[in-house]
Amino acid sequence: MTHLPKFSAALLHPRYWLLWLGIGLLWLVVQLPYPLIYRLGTGLGRLAMRLMKRRAKIANRNLELCFPDKSEQERHRMVVANFESVGMGLMETGMAWFWPTKRIARWTDSIGVEHIRDVQAQKRGILLIGIHFLTLEMGARMFGINEPGIGVYRPNDNPVIDWLQTWGRLRSNKDMIDRKDLKGMIRALKRVK
Repeated sequence: MTHLPKFSAALLHPRYWLLWLGIGLLWLVVQLPYPLIYRLGTGLGRLAMRLMKRRAKIANRNLELCFPDKSEQERHRMVVANFESVGMGLMETGMAWFWPTKRIARWTDSIGVEHIRDVQAQKRGILLIGIHFLTLEMGARMFGINEPGIGVYRPNDNPVIDWLQTWGRLRSNKDMIDRKDLKGMIRALKRVK
């Protein structure tokens, strides 16, 4: 099980200053009204598409292979929408980590939570399998607000990101388990709380 690691002075080493600056900028941006965050996120995605021409070309080629019946314009719109989602994914990560619970609740809606509560009432563990989309952080936060759980994760190689990711995820969830700790996952399922 992973509890929030203690903040260490090593995380303030000069090699991380640029990263902390980016984190601070993300914190500032997500304090803005949501419609503005949305415009900034999708705009950031479109900018990334222009700067990452090779990635955009690969995405377009993949769509061409998967959807040969679609026109070039339709595929281009799909590529643009994908990059916009990537930009919003960054914004939603910041929102999940930094927004207060009340603000998250205002902009999100959870459907089907009663099914989880029904299983919990039977004192049974629940293994909820999610997909690793760009909305992962927001989904984990939303879920934790409704029914705090234990998340499975891969520790990040960067200690600053690992600390921040753990802090953000534990704001509304009970704990986190390393994805390689299968015994820990089984113990967590058996230890229904």
